[in-house]
Amino acid sequence: MVLTRNKPLLAALLLGFVIMSYLATGTQSIGVCYGRLGNNLPSPSQVINLYKSNGIKSMRIYDPYPETLQALRGSDIQLILDVPNVDLQSLASDAAAATIWVQNNVVNYVSDVNFRYIAVGNEVLPTVDSTSRYAQYVLPAMKNVQSAITTANLKGQIKVSTATYSAVLGTSYPPSNGSFDNHVSSFINPIISFLAENDSPLLANIYPYFSYTGNRKDIQLPYALFTAPGVVVQDGNFQYRNLFDASLDALYAALEKAGGSNLRVVVSETGWPSEGDPAATMDNARTYNRNIINHVKGGSTPRRPGQAIETYLFAMFDENQKSGLETEKHFGLFTPSQLSKYQISFS
Repeated sequence: MVLTRNKPLLAALLLGFVIMSYLATGTQSIGVCYGRLGNNLPSPSQVINLYKSNGIKSMRIYDPYPETLQALRGSDIQLILDVPNVDLQSLASDAAAATIWVQNNVVNYVSDVNFRYIAVGNEVLPTVDSTSRYAQYVLPAMKNVQSAITTANLKGQIKVSTATYSAVLGTSYPPSNGSFDNHVSSFINPIISFLAENDSPLLANIYPYFSYTGNRKDIQLPYALFTAPGVVVQDGNFQYRNLFDASLDALYAALEKAGGSNLRVVVSETGWPSEGDPAATMDNARTYNRNIINHVKGGSTPRRPGQAIETYLFAMFDENQKSGLETEKHFGLFTPSQLSKYQISFS
């Protein structure tokens, strides 16, 4: 064929097309987390149809619920699948158990379910009473799951990570001073090394809502909602107009100090509740979620210019069985009857 004389050029063009297609996908779509802590939620098959009808192309689920995985077959929805915290010890202690977990929940579906990441544990830290008992198991479980993924010839296709959150930082202001809490260094540093070795991103749940409500004296609501009229924080050469970028860049600064300069962060949760607090109003939830979608579709942070921000909104539905503050039950974009709580576009 005539094209055979230009194989290097053709290969370069094809590679460029693949890279640009990937970047375009990363900047044009946003995921939504699908939690099931409610007694009035639609069936998984109805949920998948709701994702598709709204053009939502990525999903995070918090356990390998077979009915959900079955409903995802053939949907082409990209998936973050969690290993629940309660399963960490068994997967850390027994490589065979990790192999069985991957076989049952990934390999058995991978032919027509689009797995993207395995999140081994969610918001586990040795300094937090509710999760400290799981901390010693996170990295060994990650290693065993990674080995099982590799054995299944899925290493390049599915990345193994864990989901952390803001409490991992000891300093976050200004963003360039971001650093990990000294008490978590022995926990997070080996995880960073593991992620770098396997070319996997760090997953992070980033909530300007909680930062704002935890410090209303110093943080203004417009800064948290992406509605500030100008620069709010001048951090050397970096200018911040919203708290989301500042929070994400504080994590990037901490990663740089800990040897993770090349790691990418995937925002595995972010959102704003619509009830349960004076700041948790329908208007504020609509404003935040609309603005975060618009921001990540084509934007980047000051510290990582040009780098797409892969982001998952929390959550698809209000969940009436969630524990904790009342706001925890009202992060949904949709009601359990599958009606949008406010007008929002995901494309």
